Amino acid sequence: MFRSLALKARTLAPLGDRILVRRAAKEVQTPGGIILPTDNTKDPNEAEVMAVGPGERDVSGTLHTPSLAVGDQVLLPEYGGMKVKIQDDELFLFRESDILGKFE
Repeated sequence: MFRSLALKARTLAPLGDRILVRRAAKEVQTPGGIILPTDNTKDPNEAEVMAVGPGERDVSGTLHTPSLAVGDQVLLPEYGGMKVKIQDDELFLFRESDILGKFE
């Protein structure tokens, strides 16, 4: 019983230059009003940054902090990232170099 309670309170802090993101919800309706079946919709390429690692050190020991911050909207590659399930949320871990861009 105590183990399940402790697991529900877990959080995840990314290490190195990793970025934890939550993908945007799948679109189930087109702008024209056609409702799409959820099996045929692909994962969206947009996501919100949930957590950012401290950065990566180079050979000389200099810390290079990520250019992203919590709350940024980013563009993801079609494939990649590591799926992480925390509580009921499905999140993804990406390296900063794998993220394609940031929406302004």
